Amino acid sequence: VREARSAARLNHPHVVGVYDQGDDTSDGTDTVFLVMEYVPGHTLRDVLRKEAPMPPVRALALLEPVVSALAAAHRAGLIHRDVKPENVLIADDGRVKVADFGLAKAVSATTQHTATGVLIGTVSYVAPELVVEGRSDARADVYAVGVILYELLTGKKPHEGETPIQVAYKHVHEDVPAPSRLAPGVPDYVDALVARAT
Repeated sequence: VREARSAARLNHPHVVGVYDQGDDTSDGTDTVFLVMEYVPGHTLRDVLRKEAPMPPVRALALLEPVVSALAAAHRAGLIHRDVKPENVLIADDGRVKVADFGLAKAVSATTQHTATGVLIGTVSYVAPELVVEGRSDARADVYAVGVILYELLTGKKPHEGETPIQVAYKHVHEDVPAPSRLAPGVPDYVDALVARAT
């Protein structure tokens, strides 16, 4: 419920709106629910499958609304913690919206840690400090966007492995490579942007 209230107070054109939240006990169970904006369309994952690798201009145009939404969240004291292509919705009319602030946490000294032994976020996009220390701040969202940018430019994830834990520790021990290594047309300043974000 606390998470729903946090997400609901975030009003931004590039964030999926949360209109209401509640508790349904009508069938004898206690089910917490969210009422969210419906965004007809597809996800950034669908775009990746069809278009990646894509030119830097296209990749940056797709990510600009995402960064804008995350900046608004960060200003409001919220971090998303699960930024990934599946959580970026692209409406049929072209609007880009960030969804699923369900893992979002209000930033404070008491909420930066994950539950014991639980790695929050999707492993391909998880920031190193979350793997090692079990805590994160707004920079974890920036890291995830950098990984997504790499993927849009190259059509591949920067770190792969046989198991999720192998992938997670590659985020800790290996830098995200320059996208131009796989996509020679990527300019130096875009390589630098990916490096800075990650």
